Amino acid sequence: MAVCYDKLWKILIDKKMKKIDLMRIAKISSNALAHLSKDESVSVDCIEKICVALDCTPNDMLEFK
Repeated sequence: MAVCYDKLWKILIDKKMKKIDLMRIAKISSNALAHLSKDESVSVDCIEKICVALDCTPNDMLEFK
């Protein structure tokens, strides 16, 4: 089962944010952002930081395919 972060990128578009903005606001590393961009797995801690920063849930930002 693969993870897909397309929903996350849609949220960023809707909020008129860039990936670098997400990195700064959520306080995630550039390495974590690179993993997200490649639809690779990231830590639950990283997902939590993004959810808090964007006021969303994991279901709002990712899906398994």
